[in-house]
Amino acid sequence: MPKRMRFTIWRPLATAAAASLLAAFLSPATAQAAPQESRPVYSYENAVREAVWVDTGLDHDRDGKNDRVAVDIVRPRETAAQGRKVPVIMDASPYYSCCGRGNESQKKTYDADGDVVQMPLYYDNYFVPRGYAFVGVDLAGTNRSDGCVDVGGRSDILSAKAVVDWLNGRGKAYTNRTGTTKAKATWTNGRTGMIGKSWDGTIANGVAATGVEGLKTIVPISAISSWYDYYFQQGAPLYDSGPDWLSDYVDSPDARAKCGAVQQMLVDGAPRTGDWTPLWTERDYVKDARKVKASVFLIHGMQDLNVRMKHVGQWWDALAKNGVERKIWLSQTGHVDPFDFRRAEWVETLHRWFDHELLGYDNGIDREPMADIERHPDQWVTSKIWPPRGTDTTTLRPAKGTQAGVGTLGLSKGKGTETFTDDPQHSETDWAAHIDQPTPDKAGFVTKPLTRDLRLSGSSEVTVTATPTTSTAHLSAVLVDLGPDTIRDYATSGEGITTLTDRTCWGVSTTGDSACFKETKAKTADVDYTVVSRGWADLGNHASDLQGAPLTPGKAYTMTLDLAATDHVVPAGHRLALIVAGTDKDLIDPPSTKPTLTLDLSRTKARVPLVGGAPAFARATAGSVSATPATTPLDGVTAPRTTQRVPEGGR
Repeated sequence: MPKRMRFTIWRPLATAAAASLLAAFLSPATAQAAPQESRPVYSYENAVREAVWVDTGLDHDRDGKNDRVAVDIVRPRETAAQGRKVPVIMDASPYYSCCGRGNESQKKTYDADGDVVQMPLYYDNYFVPRGYAFVGVDLAGTNRSDGCVDVGGRSDILSAKAVVDWLNGRGKAYTNRTGTTKAKATWTNGRTGMIGKSWDGTIANGVAATGVEGLKTIVPISAISSWYDYYFQQGAPLYDSGPDWLSDYVDSPDARAKCGAVQQMLVDGAPRTGDWTPLWTERDYVKDARKVKASVFLIHGMQDLNVRMKHVGQWWDALAKNGVERKIWLSQTGHVDPFDFRRAEWVETLHRWFDHELLGYDNGIDREPMADIERHPDQWVTSKIWPPRGTDTTTLRPAKGTQAGVGTLGLSKGKGTETFTDDPQHSETDWAAHIDQPTPDKAGFVTKPLTRDLRLSGSSEVTVTATPTTSTAHLSAVLVDLGPDTIRDYATSGEGITTLTDRTCWGVSTTGDSACFKETKAKTADVDYTVVSRGWADLGNHASDLQGAPLTPGKAYTMTLDLAATDHVVPAGHRLALIVAGTDKDLIDPPSTKPTLTLDLSRTKARVPLVGGAPAFARATAGSVSATPATTPLDGVTAPRTTQRVPEGGR
């Protein structure tokens, strides 16, 4: 991974600016002492609720008029009456009407005047009484907005960016969708923080990557950093459909009638070959990390098989390389919001984060550890920086064992070959369950039982030299912790949580907008192994990640597979395994053929980020003896199910 940056957050304002900012929020009687926490002193029931339509400057639906996006606002009435300007928390989403937000799939509701009554989630209930405005933006082409959904492209990103510009006095907005009466954001100081899960968090990433002035922080939850990597990985298709399906899924009826050209553009620009096209370049935010001025508080599930952890590793590394101020939470869940796996700690931390980033309060969050990591269900540890100091990429080598396809993993280079045949009916759970038995569909390599804990922290890669028997071949590489544990059951529908019936309240409720949400608890599974990290590729992309080519049967090809970022401790007594196989059922689509592949072990290796590096691995494997092979299949979570083709905001 790139050189790690020290965790500092928002740089202090100049003394005069800080005094002015504090004065805007403090009465003369309390202005002597710097505040540590915003308090719920404003009325939520009497808050101003209004809607404006912001001019995006685009005509994506080709109706001859600039597209306008609907912006629903909830803000304190008292500050407006007193002439005080407030910061903004903003969630730009395609889900406010089609699909709903959060674990309970809430949608926006409106009164007879068209002003929002229920704003989904708790952000407005909790933060408006504390002196923030909350802004819910309907992405272009959704709900009450004009335009077309282009799945992370210019329309998606610029429609949200236009709202940040308007909040900072640089854009135009109107009091209704078609009228000429202008609306000005005189009530805000322009300091904006964007938040959201999945597609919403993806928009926050994309807007931050424009470098827009006034966007001070983003909180992307389970978010995409490059849309190519949502649909493909190194040429291997992750889903059997493209962004045109997703656009149609969230388009408003009006957009569906007008946006045929955009739909066709998404079809033409995203061929199922897996080749990189200009469409993907436009939707790659990682390349523009150098433009990011906002701080980033990133949250992701390490077992998210919808928006997969590759998005975290490449985005985090790019932000670090460019000195972006940042913080991270990594859970054991799948595609789950922190409100539903660590609720009280999450709300408190988010509150302090926004107070620091948007109000400038010196509350100490910038001096706390950079990373929170869920090591066991509901058991969290911290790292001062992430990955921790002393993490070093270590090269592990596979070698032959006493049985075909059941090899060893260590520091010494292996010899010979191993062979497997792609079986699209099997997945990583089948391979791991039979790690100690020869099976025709995988090659497995396992360390001896560890005598010390071994921590992986960051992104791995696996280089293979493989000779296929057919002109097409897909590859999977999987790191597995072999040993008993209790983990969150990410493979069930709750992806690691169970939703309960009792509710807890986070903010102030009104008749039309409750701040009370169903509680959750960890859904756990007792397992004999845990998949730690995964990566996939089309061997036809061996020469380039950008374009694939047919293979020559019988010819050897060398390719490096990127594995997802993780933070995992393999405990003493457990074993670490590397599995190389073909199609990972329901996580990638199979090739058109079922090749047999022969691995050259002398030219195959895994580069794994270990805390303590190669010396730590040597110490952890020194003096250990070989494990007794399991005679029956090992138990894990259920096989990966066919994941949604939607970066859903629910749950």
